[in-house]
Amino acid sequence: MPKNGLEEIFWGLNFRRKKSAEVSRNEFLKTMPFFEHLTLKQLRKLANYLHERRYEEHEYLFEINHPGAALFMIATGEVAVVTSSDSKSATELARIRPGEFLGELALLDESPRSASALAVKPTLTYALFRGDLNQLVLSEPEIACQVFKALAIIVGERLKATNRQVGLVRKAA
Repeated sequence: MPKNGLEEIFWGLNFRRKKSAEVSRNEFLKTMPFFEHLTLKQLRKLANYLHERRYEEHEYLFEINHPGAALFMIATGEVAVVTSSDSKSATELARIRPGEFLGELALLDESPRSASALAVKPTLTYALFRGDLNQLVLSEPEIACQVFKALAIIVGERLKATNRQVGLVRKAA
């Protein structure tokens, strides 16, 4: 399933963690762009809102056109972001590896997923659901504010990169 340049850049942008060593759960969370500015005390509070889930090889984390519900952070394993839930016609857009994340727009609304996410090997994830983030707004507004700020920065960077790529495609045409 080949990737084209625009899709790879769009999906690859900002999915990487800052550090690469094996780390504890709280240290892992600290390496994620959404949480890197939180204190250890705030990370411990946030950890109570995260859902740990293991996926088997060939199991979907979510499927295209289903309502978005959560941000997924990959602790171990590997996930393919694909254009379809039909493996015969799917195009792979990205590979998400340990320390990377996907599905961040689901923290904002229930818009349908624009792609499917398929575990390509046994995978451990930590998920933050939109409802839990909304609870954080009430119980821990400083933490929620940091998460929303990071989300805005990441979405903005992706939009800028997409705009640059569209500009390059238009110039080449």
